[in-house]
Amino acid sequence: MSSRSHASSWQFDGVVRITRIGSSFLIFIFVIGFAALNTGNNPLYIALTFMLGCLLLSGIASKGGLKHLAIELRGADEAWAGRPVSLVLRITNRSGIWNVRDVAIVSDDLAEPVLVPIIGKRETIDVEASFLFRRRGIAHVQKVDLYTRYPFGFFLKKRRVRLSGEVVVYPRLLDEETARERFRPIVGEHENVNRPGLGTEIHSFREYVRGDSLRHIYWKKSASLGRWIMKQTELDSARAVHVVFDPYKPREASDEAFEEMVSATATYLFHAARRGTTILFTMPRVTITASEAESASDAFRALALVEPAHEPVTQVIDQNSVVFALQKGTGRDDELASA
Repeated sequence: MSSRSHASSWQFDGVVRITRIGSSFLIFIFVIGFAALNTGNNPLYIALTFMLGCLLLSGIASKGGLKHLAIELRGADEAWAGRPVSLVLRITNRSGIWNVRDVAIVSDDLAEPVLVPIIGKRETIDVEASFLFRRRGIAHVQKVDLYTRYPFGFFLKKRRVRLSGEVVVYPRLLDEETARERFRPIVGEHENVNRPGLGTEIHSFREYVRGDSLRHIYWKKSASLGRWIMKQTELDSARAVHVVFDPYKPREASDEAFEEMVSATATYLFHAARRGTTILFTMPRVTITASEAESASDAFRALALVEPAHEPVTQVIDQNSVVFALQKGTGRDDELASA
């Protein structure tokens, strides 16, 4: 049985639930109370008073302990849809009286519940938690549920804590076998043949898009045309690839097909970067270059936040560009390596 299914067996809606130990304890209290009333035995009255005091103390301690717990979410460098990622939960016990023990942290975004053995009074601890986000984009972690049987295990107390954390979730990657079969002929295998990038020889010209460096403006042509024109140079790297992502989604294409195309693009870039291939990634209003010394995280972030376009978009496609686009009329994605 998985930890998530095991956790669902004791999760509940509400604030408090009596445990099996608590039920047995209550039955025992009734038995002792009935015996004390019938016999008038003073030791039984003392035992009854002690047991009721323990019951009261259990409720006060568990409520007071959870009430003073505060949680902050510390972000991750990267998170991928469908893959567990480790984040840090910073837990602070603001109580000056109670040490809280055996706290279980549960959330829909957690891959599995987190158990914290003890949090001392006025203590702050960092707990590593495994989160699992199912869709790309910006994930907002808004709440976690805290459970505890502290101090005697009579009741299971619950408190919902609000969080204000967000994580950029990169697209879901295709499995290794699918990626190997699909991209074997093209990943990282293109040689430096007249492709725009970080070189010295001018390859082509295009209009300015937001984010372009002003150092690459071709001033003479810009002055003659009355608008900023950018010069593109050839890649100096021996291994390079130009990846073009077309966000246009035909009306007949499904949302699942578009998400599959985003995943295929991210998978291609992931494997290309892992092989040390220099990448030039372009999509409307986005141009990103990543080499062995640079991370491709900006490209993954752009894919994480991309929305489908409902009108065709014009982009510059070079001779050996790898193009990811939805085929019209099929609803399937297609990657094309121009010959």
